[in-house]
Amino acid sequence: MIKLLVLDVDGCLTDGKIIYSSDGVESKNFNVKDGLAISSWIKMGGEVAIITGRNSSIVEKRAQELGVQHLFQGVKDKAILLQELVVKIGLKFYEVAAIGDDFNDYEMLKSVGRSFTPNDATKDMHDLVDVVLSHNGGDGAVREMIDMIIEQNDQKEQFLSLWIKG
Repeated sequence: MIKLLVLDVDGCLTDGKIIYSSDGVESKNFNVKDGLAISSWIKMGGEVAIITGRNSSIVEKRAQELGVQHLFQGVKDKAILLQELVVKIGLKFYEVAAIGDDFNDYEMLKSVGRSFTPNDATKDMHDLVDVVLSHNGGDGAVREMIDMIIEQNDQKEQFLSLWIKG
């Protein structure tokens, strides 16, 4: 059973575009469907980690909004950080699912129980992961991943009960 979701940001939670205004202010687009699935996963008792190579106050704000328990930015070696996190929270790698879209995610992805990549990921990634999602990064790919895991974990009723009162 998957207990920890590990999410890359640029290209997974976003479409990979980094936009700067003329005065240097950065902006990113996040998908609300991804957000609802992430916050629901946490309400169901699941753990979420965001591991990204860049530093962004926008990502920090989004992680806080969603209640993400583990946020790591400016990470050069995602696999080593993930190994430390898995040990710290007392899980096994087969209890971890991760999503990434490019080669800097590969070592992390190959260590987890279930690996995912958005449809628009670097094409070579399609051959290196367990699941190539039908959605693009920033366009519901993370939601699609979480829906699959909820099905596999047999948690669909629990997920629905958060939002649909019988």
